[in-house]
Amino acid sequence: MPTNKSVSKAPITQFVNCRILRDHKLQREDLWVREGRILDPEKLFFDEEGYADQRVDCEGLIIAPGFIDVQINGGYGIDFSQATSNVRGGVALVAKKILEHGVTSFLPTLVTSPPNIYHKVLSEVKVHSGGVEGAGVLGCHLEGPFISLEKKGAHPEQYLRSFQSGGMLDLIETYGTLDNVAMVTLAPELPNSEKVVRELAQRGITVSLGHSVANLSQAEEAVQNGASFITHLFNAMLPFHHRDPGIVGLLTSDQVPQDRTVFYGMIADGIHTNSAALRIAHRAHPTGLVLVTDAITAMGLPPGRHTLGQQVIEIQGLHAYVAGCSVEQALEAASLHPAQLLGITRCKGTLDYGADADLVLLDDAINVRATYIAGQEVWRK
Repeated sequence: MPTNKSVSKAPITQFVNCRILRDHKLQREDLWVREGRILDPEKLFFDEEGYADQRVDCEGLIIAPGFIDVQINGGYGIDFSQATSNVRGGVALVAKKILEHGVTSFLPTLVTSPPNIYHKVLSEVKVHSGGVEGAGVLGCHLEGPFISLEKKGAHPEQYLRSFQSGGMLDLIETYGTLDNVAMVTLAPELPNSEKVVRELAQRGITVSLGHSVANLSQAEEAVQNGASFITHLFNAMLPFHHRDPGIVGLLTSDQVPQDRTVFYGMIADGIHTNSAALRIAHRAHPTGLVLVTDAITAMGLPPGRHTLGQQVIEIQGLHAYVAGCSVEQALEAASLHPAQLLGITRCKGTLDYGADADLVLLDDAINVRATYIAGQEVWRK
């Protein structure tokens, strides 16, 4: 007689006494995991015996989807924009270290660099899943060199470029390849940028607007052509003005296509962005907030002289600031929203049934207590 019982004999892990983040709120229920994915307990109980091979007691803890960092330049002495003799080893070191911060996937980010750096690094950094060896790499984020001279920030002026050859040819000449590239930050006011935005979007590469003096209409045109992200909102762009709010105006623009969400990155450290500005942005467009670290070589190291790409910078102190929103909103800004931005919510950024069991366990003060990738514990405090 036919049966609906699963043929899988893989062990089942049950996380008990949980408060899990699902449907935008913390809910008291257990979480079931098998073969690296989250199980539907109803099907488990009706189609199978309904028992777990292992139980993890999460009393007093919150379970959220693993964090996804879409802008991280390096850390622990590693600079992703340096073409060292062991690029892969550097990425692997950072991938391992960020597990303690609940990060299960990330985009290694390269700042403005000469072409030989891109050619070397991009040929070495490959998309791969995470595990005990470290967080997974979802692709690279290329922040520059097609950005504004006026808003270059810490990017070296001598390596800035424009779209002189009409668009995509400039990207290929500069980067060498777009394989394993997940995101490109550019200034939409540069001539011929509209062609680049359309082509990148068609290739499934996220286009972000940043380091730019674009006005609102230029930013809106870029979004209409496929751009969907703003790199570190408020930083390295024209300040908000009531007659022309610039890129910031995208948060409430009525020219954004109805089927499109514009996401925006925020460095919530209380230094790059005043907490009041962060709250204004969040209240104007709460579903677009993406928390990023924008971490550099100095992360995990004491203050001193460190590199950022081809520059040397002085770090005097490190600070942290918790965004002025609810716990649920902050956790989604570090998990669900970046997954939505990258179009990977089928497997990342949620605790939905069938999603990858990439999890972060936190206490009520939002301190990370444990990190899981594909249902396997990869770090515990």
